[in-house]
Formats: sequence, structure tokens, C-alpha cells
Amino acid sequence: MVEKKEKKKKDDEAEAKLSDLPGIGPSSVEKLEAAGVYDIMGVAVMGPKELSELAGLGEAVARKVIQAARKMMSLGFQDGLEFAEKRQEVSYITTGSKNLNDLLGGRGVETKSITECFGAFGSGKTQLGLTLAVNVQLPIEQGGAEGKAVYIDTEGTFRPERIKQIAIAKGLDANSVLKNILVARAFNSDHQILLIDRIGEMIKDGEKIRIVIVDSLTAHFRAEFSGRGQLADRQQKLNKYLHNLMKIAEQFNLAVYVTNQVMANPAMMFGDPTTAIGGNIVGHASTYRIYLRKGKKSSRVAKLIDSPNLPDNECVFYVGLAGVIDEQVE
Repeated sequence: MVEKKEKKKKDDEAEAKLSDLPGIGPSSVEKLEAAGVYDIMGVAVMGPKELSELAGLGEAVARKVIQAARKMMSLGFQDGLEFAEKRQEVSYITTGSKNLNDLLGGRGVETKSITECFGAFGSGKTQLGLTLAVNVQLPIEQGGAEGKAVYIDTEGTFRPERIKQIAIAKGLDANSVLKNILVARAFNSDHQILLIDRIGEMIKDGEKIRIVIVDSLTAHFRAEFSGRGQLADRQQKLNKYLHNLMKIAEQFNLAVYVTNQVMANPAMMFGDPTTAIGGNIVGHASTYRIYLRKGKKSSRVAKLIDSPNLPDNECVFYVGLAGVIDEQVE
């Protein structure tokens, strides 16, 4: 009986549309969808002022709309057992390396979370991103998610020929693999933010997107906001962008993989002075944070810096024709 009630509740939530909310007419729906809001949950988590600006409503009306949305979504607390059951929806995408998978808990990159890799040039950040864009298309039994990848390229690092190389090495059809990777070149931070809104639109149109790759996360923010005087503005904008990434990861049950640039910390007298860009805002937003560096004999070393459930650890992997691998075979 309880299971039936839960199923009915989920079905009702799935069937509810923006137009079912009191005070939301066709023009308001159009404005919300143009802003990347397609469902009741998107409205339920907004503030009255934000909804008022996006949908062209008065703040009093916006407040009532949000209350109605929250009532329809039954937002509130749930016990730990219910939360554990919801966590069963989480799936994983193999990195291509058993060692790296084990570092991340055994199965690879997790959906409903942000995995961040930071490191110096040539440490393997982009190669892992390209490998994940291919691996997400694999069958579930092979560590994939039978879905598509979105690749947001901010530095011109996406190479179709490298994707083909990885696909062929894995015995896949190269053109089919490329067809299932949706690539966009972001030319500034505003464009980068806008592209996140487009992802919800594409999913609504039937695209089975299971991973979003941003390479790199901080390049435009770092270039456009220089100097200490603009640091607060940069961090605020970056914070909003990361929250949008978290929102789509949770809302659509997809994985988010981001690469991050590094700088040398001049205050560090001993040890490795390499520090990730973005400060605490990026650190707190990332569910899993990994530091990559070059190792001996063309190997790469991955060190897990932060995780909600895993101990700090490190592993060795290589980059070959098939992308990220465990042993140097080429």
C-alpha cells in the first residue's frame, strides 16, 4: 500500500507541468523555459524575486506560485532510509582505469555529483574528460551509462580525431561515438553559463545526456576577472555557475566532470606549491576532488583530495590509445 502511494506521488510529480501552477500562463511558461526552467522543481527552489524577474510576475504572485510548487513537490525532510532508497538511482561511468575507479569508490564517476580534476598542463585532465565522453556510451555491464555526453570546451581542447582514436581502440564505431557527443565552444563566462541552461532544454527534447564535461571550469572566469578588486565578483559568478551544475546533476541524474587550472602558491615553503584555482567555492562545490600530476615513466598520479565518503588516497594510471588505462601498453 505504501509502495503504491509512493508510486502515485512520483507519477503525479512527473505529470505536473509549469502551466499547472496558479498564476503561470503561456507567456510565463515561455519566459521560464527560455531561462532554462522546465519543471515544477525548478520553480520550487527559486526565490520570489528571481521568479518575478524571470516570469514577469509581481513578487506577491511569485511567492504564491513558489508555495504551490513546493506543495506539489512535497519538499521537506525525509528519513535516512528514504534517502538511501533514492540513492539507488545513482549510476556510474568507468574512467577506463580500474585503479582510478577504485580511487573513486570502485565503479568510476558518479551521477548526481561533481567530480573535479585539477593539475598542471599534461597531467591528464582533458584525456580523462575525452575518455569519459566515450565511456558514457558503453553498455551498463561494461561500466557505461548508455547515454550521450555534453562537452563544454572553453580552451579549444576538444579533438574529434582523439575521440575517434579512443573509440576505435575500444572496438566502437568512431562516427557513431562522435555523433553522441554534443560539443559547444564557450567563448566567455556568460556563454559558458548560458550553455548550462541549454542542457535542460536538450534533455526535455529527448536527448539522453548522462554526463556533462566542462574543460576547463575556471579559464574564462580567471581571464575576465583579474586582480584583487574583481575577486569577489568572480567568486560570486563562479559560485552561481557551480550551483547550476549541481542542480542539473541532481535534477537529471547525470554526472558532471570538470577540469580546473592550477597556480603556484608563493606562501608554500615546503612540499608541492600547486593550488587549484577558484578557492574554497570550487572546493566545497565539488563532490569528489582529485589532484593529477605526472609520475615516473609517462605515468599519471591521481590523488583524492576530498570526498564525502572515501578516504584520501592515490593511484597510478596511464594515458594510451584507448584513453585512460591501467598499464602502459602503447
